[in-house]
Amino acid sequence: MTRRLIIDCDPGQDDAINLFLALPETDEYEILGITVVAGNTSLEKTQRNARLLCELAGRTDVPIYAGCDAPLKYPLATAEEVHGSEGLEGIDIIEPEMALESQNAVDFIVETLTAAEDGSITIVPTGPLTNVAKALQKRPEISVKIKEIVLMGGALKEGGNITPSAEFNIYVDPHAADIVFESGAPLVVFGLDVTHQVLSSDAELERIKNIGNLVADAAYSLLTHYGRFDAEKYGTNGAPLHDPCTMAYILKPEIFTFKPCNIRVETESELTRGHTAVDFWYATELPRNALWAYEVDTPGFFDLLIKQLSTYS
Repeated sequence: MTRRLIIDCDPGQDDAINLFLALPETDEYEILGITVVAGNTSLEKTQRNARLLCELAGRTDVPIYAGCDAPLKYPLATAEEVHGSEGLEGIDIIEPEMALESQNAVDFIVETLTAAEDGSITIVPTGPLTNVAKALQKRPEISVKIKEIVLMGGALKEGGNITPSAEFNIYVDPHAADIVFESGAPLVVFGLDVTHQVLSSDAELERIKNIGNLVADAAYSLLTHYGRFDAEKYGTNGAPLHDPCTMAYILKPEIFTFKPCNIRVETESELTRGHTAVDFWYATELPRNALWAYEVDTPGFFDLLIKQLSTYS
């Protein structure tokens, strides 16, 4: 049976690259819808960006749903300093012709999972987990319909990228993350420990530039602008491609190495809000609720990205 996906995102340059990985026509999976949440920038901008990116990729057939404009409890924290004031620094921002669906993203997730067979829907969240958590709050029984939640979020050995101990997506809405991690749904988690191994170096950017189609050109421009902030922050040659690890896993899971772990999320602490306590060495007897990615075949990742970008005419 063809794998069925819901992609939940907050575009964002690295979300854009993740969508470019996902959107080539394929028999391997079907994208049922793209749901959008506030995160890297406001919901008004993230939903526009998702429509803009689908138009650019020639996939206006994929429905897009706007969801939550704020976290469950905390005020929204954004990342315009990384992604630019519009969220997609590096390409021209226009109002897309593609329409936004009238249904709310949370209701779309609930309705789609309710109608599905058990273990048949894969959800791919690359932003704060608010939409997914609200769906699970609304109808907890839909968790059995989920094949996997393949998410970008968290950190262990790499520390945090917004506070000393928290990764951005989990920090923005830790209460939502806690609901998702405690839901019982199968989780595959790509935190900073693995995403920081996937750097858009000058050499890889040159490969993307040489593809020579509109989508690859957009990817090159987005990553050139995106790379400036992180290269300066981390002292690296290029920026980490966080979100694209999720679709890379859907397309080619063998390039990643995983370990089953218990992961819990700190929700209340002022000091460590959004910290992911990853029990990598089994210090507790808590159930292993997630597969934690900790190594990646980086050349294999970029070969896959080049292949996917090359499919666009």
